[in-house]
Amino acid sequence: MNPPVRELVLASHNAGKLKEFQALLGDSLRLRLVSEFSKEEPEETGLSFVENAILKARHAARVSGLPALADDSGLAVDFLDGAPGIYSARYAGGKDDKANNLKLLQALQGVPDEQRTARFVCSLALMRHAEDPLPILCEGLWEGRILHEIRGHGGFGYDPLFWTSDWGCSSAELPASEKNRLSHRARAVALLKQRLELV
Repeated sequence: MNPPVRELVLASHNAGKLKEFQALLGDSLRLRLVSEFSKEEPEETGLSFVENAILKARHAARVSGLPALADDSGLAVDFLDGAPGIYSARYAGGKDDKANNLKLLQALQGVPDEQRTARFVCSLALMRHAEDPLPILCEGLWEGRILHEIRGHGGFGYDPLFWTSDWGCSSAELPASEKNRLSHRARAVALLKQRLELV
């Protein structure tokens, strides 16, 4: 069994993400942002969520000298052969969430509901050190489908287009507490906690 890790560097410069992950992981771990150690961001050259998560975690472990946790997340739409996938955040050429959502709606114009199946994906990689040959990998999936129009004002990214049958609404219409229970990120973190024996 792996010994529990008490302090981790989160491979992110986003304080909001730090807060979300800290809430999901609880008090057993203390998370620190990689920006405490370096402003440099590694190039995401992987061709899958898990490859990019490993690249980011390895970089964070290298610059901090501490164990590092990274996630790579996005939306995979079946009709579009998994797109926008690893390019979810920059699907519309690096513009904002609204532009990404509009591009997705255009790509699915005229596609019936039964062919609009999709899932949010979160791949987590935990590296004990920068040269760790056996990172801990956990994946969370959240199944749904893509709506024909934007609904709701909560969340971010593709939340206003992602229909969740559990609640019969878009992810952007869910209470934050419920989204944090159902989401792909929550599912991946639950697996990680089991692996680290934090449950």
